[in-house]
Amino acid sequence: MTILQLPTSPIPVEARVYVAGHRGLVGSAIIRLLKQRGFRNILTATSAELDLRDQAAVDTWFEENQPEYVYLVAGKVGGIMANSTRPAEFLYDNMMIHGTVVHASHRIGVTKLLYLGSSCIYPRDSAQPIVEEALLTGPLEPTNEAYALAKISGIKLCDYYRSQYGCDFISAMPTNLYGPNDNFDLTASHVLPALMRKFHDASEGGVGGVEIWGTGSAKREFLHVDDLADCCHFLMENYSDTGHINVGTGIDLSIKELAEMIRAEVYPEADLFFDTSKPDGMPRKVLDVSKLHALGWKAETDLRTGVASTYQWFLENKDTLRGATQKANN
Repeated sequence: MTILQLPTSPIPVEARVYVAGHRGLVGSAIIRLLKQRGFRNILTATSAELDLRDQAAVDTWFEENQPEYVYLVAGKVGGIMANSTRPAEFLYDNMMIHGTVVHASHRIGVTKLLYLGSSCIYPRDSAQPIVEEALLTGPLEPTNEAYALAKISGIKLCDYYRSQYGCDFISAMPTNLYGPNDNFDLTASHVLPALMRKFHDASEGGVGGVEIWGTGSAKREFLHVDDLADCCHFLMENYSDTGHINVGTGIDLSIKELAEMIRAEVYPEADLFFDTSKPDGMPRKVLDVSKLHALGWKAETDLRTGVASTYQWFLENKDTLRGATQKANN
């Protein structure tokens, strides 16, 4: 697919910008970025104020608030355990959330919408690094199939509203994310914050070792959420095309290497124990980000630096996070 790069179109700082999912990992990072850049009309709504699964409620909210730009980063998210045990919720909730917001954006004539997916949309056995064209070329990873199907439908929904109605709706597919406001609940978190929490709890409890799911051989790529926020804003101003575009660093490492990096930061004395009865998930997942680089954007945060700053954030906020599951659609 040939990338269409339109002339740069900066978003006016007085524009009405809606961030759907503003309390989540990505949404809160976008809010930080918008405020830093002087945006004055940032629109948000908590899940108590607006159920994004309710089309009538979403339509009413859009009509009353008239957003001009929409960052659709809300959704139900979680790691292997959450995806494996609650697939119906992950499929239903995520399909409803992106369905209502995309449709409402079309109805009121939103200037531009960015939909955020996930790199799990790609087939389990995709050639590495994964190019955008790999979508729908093979079976998905079973442990997160429901979530992936919902995200794929979101991409296609944006494409169909673009082709049928001429809506400027774009999709970005980020790699594994981490950073401030991540979810550190061990029953629902992704691998990086889960490992950070495990090492922290082991250190506090004086436990000598930390158990890690799988063999440790699976390889993953990680992107700091502040880099993603910067990229999302960059794409809103510089990109308009059908399909989706990968967002990542293009650099991966094994789960064992990640665990060793986090151990060095959090609890250097800990031993590592690998529970090989648990799944590894996809053997490797790293994105081809050549299209994004061609547009002129690259990630800036080194993983080791990002891990250190994320752990510092965790230490400063752990008392309010402990035992609480954060939802990205709050």
